[in-house]
Parts: sequence; structure tokens; C-alpha cells
Amino acid sequence: MNTTIKSKKKYNCIARFYDLHSKLAEKIWFTKWRKQFILPLKGKILEVGIGTGKNIGYYNKEAEVVGIDFSEKMLQIAEEKLVKSGKRNITLKQMDAENLEFKDNSFDYVVTTCVFCSVPNPIKGLKEIRRVLKPTGKLIMIEHVLSKNPVIALIEHVHNPITKFFMGVNVNRNTKQNIIKSGLRVVEDRNLALLDVFKLVIARK
Repeated sequence: MNTTIKSKKKYNCIARFYDLHSKLAEKIWFTKWRKQFILPLKGKILEVGIGTGKNIGYYNKEAEVVGIDFSEKMLQIAEEKLVKSGKRNITLKQMDAENLEFKDNSFDYVVTTCVFCSVPNPIKGLKEIRRVLKPTGKLIMIEHVLSKNPVIALIEHVHNPITKFFMGVNVNRNTKQNIIKSGLRVVEDRNLALLDVFKLVIARK
């Protein structure tokens, strides 16, 4: 069984508990980050790894959004939220981040929120994002990454086998380095919380 199928099965299993699991972090951090970084976006937007649809309520009415995820169970919950929201400018599709079914240069923005900790081949996924971004487009990522603080990094390395086994999540990925390796150019790198664990990273072609 390949890593993508394994990861998808794990997310299907935890889908119904996912929002409860992240409720505290949502209240402390993510709600304000979604308002700050997602709400202002307009144009054609691709959200990679939309999960249970936590960003749905924050998309601007002037945005045309496609949200994808490889987990059908996560998408079912996102669909419920979309129906409740009454929004008609968001479409959901089951799709793998490493094999995006879109033409080159399709989107003004690509958004990810704590997604590239679990994409099995992150560089391949980021190359796909680079391909579908318009020449003037931006990748906007709110992610948790490997800290440069040695104590925090050690904690992340120790915990990584546990989170990877149960949830398919890697808490010790150097996502910024993966972005650079994919051929994208980092134009903003902002620490958000827990020193440099949670970051806003904005990249362009």
C-alpha cells in the first residue's frame, strides 16, 4: 500500500473527530489568521487540502474557490459546512495534491492551511501548485514547520513518529526548504505562534 493511500485512510478515520481535536488551536490562533489572510483574497482560488472546510466561512464573496482534498470523509464534512453557509462561489472536489487536475496557470491564489505536514511527497505537491498558479499568482501557506530552536526541534523530532503513525502528520518538516526546492520563490516568511513553529509563508513563481 503506497503512502498516499495510507494517509488518506488515516484522515478518513479521524474525519469526524478532526474539528474537535483542533478546537482549542482554532479558538486561540486560527480564527484570527483566517480573517487576516483568507478573507481579503479575491479572484480564482485553489485551496489544497480543504479538509473539513474550516476556511469556507472566511472566503470573500468576490472569490471563485475550488477546494480539494484526497479524503472523501473530510470532504463530506466540508460539504455539510458549505451547504449551511449558503455560499455558491465554492466548489469541492476529491483530488490528490500531487496530481492536480487543472490546466497550467489557472489560479490567482493557492491556499494551504496545515496541509504540507501530511502530503506524502511535498515537493511534488508544491511543483503542482507552481504549475497551476498564474505567472502573477501567489501561494499562501499557514503551516506548522520544523523550528530553528534546538529545544523545540528536538521535541518535534521525538513526537513525529507518534503523530505520523496515528494521523499521518509530520511535525518536523522543513516546509520552507521544500518550497524552494520545488522552484517557487519565498517572498514573505512570518512567524505566527510558538516562536517559529506556526508560520505564514507566501511564495511566487
